[in-house]
Amino acid sequence: MKQLGLPVLLNAKMQLNNFIGNKNSQILTFINTLFDHNNSSVVMVLGEQSSGKTHLLQGCAVAAMGKQLSALYIDIKQELPEGFIAGLSGADWACIDNIDYLNNTQQQELFDLYNQIKYTQTKLILSAEHLSATLLKDLKTRLSQGVNFTLENLTDTQKITILQSKMTQKNIRIDKKIYAYLFKHYSRDLSELLDVINQLDTVSLQTKGSITIPLIKKTLHK
Repeated sequence: MKQLGLPVLLNAKMQLNNFIGNKNSQILTFINTLFDHNNSSVVMVLGEQSSGKTHLLQGCAVAAMGKQLSALYIDIKQELPEGFIAGLSGADWACIDNIDYLNNTQQQELFDLYNQIKYTQTKLILSAEHLSATLLKDLKTRLSQGVNFTLENLTDTQKITILQSKMTQKNIRIDKKIYAYLFKHYSRDLSELLDVINQLDTVSLQTKGSITIPLIKKTLHK
């Protein structure tokens, strides 16, 4: 595997083959065809929070490395060295998450990168909740000319499937009524649900008990 120095570590469990969403099959099909293309490509992935953008982009990087290609995933929400984005044209796959958080300098770097990869085989995969009105006009124009996809919003059932998969990996069994309670009284945001279940798991280990609704009430309402 060829992996560039990454500001963000990849989660190897975020793979393309376990990316959920029936309506998302179109983007998966398209992404998989890119591995057979020798020319550069730009893909813009739009989606609401917890729609799976990070999973998809990390899955692209994991898949590329599995094919002995140089790849990386970066999250604009994380601190990045100045000039880092503009230097990604040497990567086979560059997956940049949350570009709606680009500052002005980073926007110019991404614009430069877009122009540089025209003459390479780089696959540039970008994500955002939406193309912000604050993006540089020329950059926004370039991105709108690429291949654009919008991810479907996950249903509660799909979220439960993801959560149960995460818990199975940890050998933890949770009754479905726990998820229903969390959806109703805590949040439907998948990232927040994953965080709170990890928190509940830690507390349950400390108390040597199961994850129950009384434990949730006690833990979350301190």
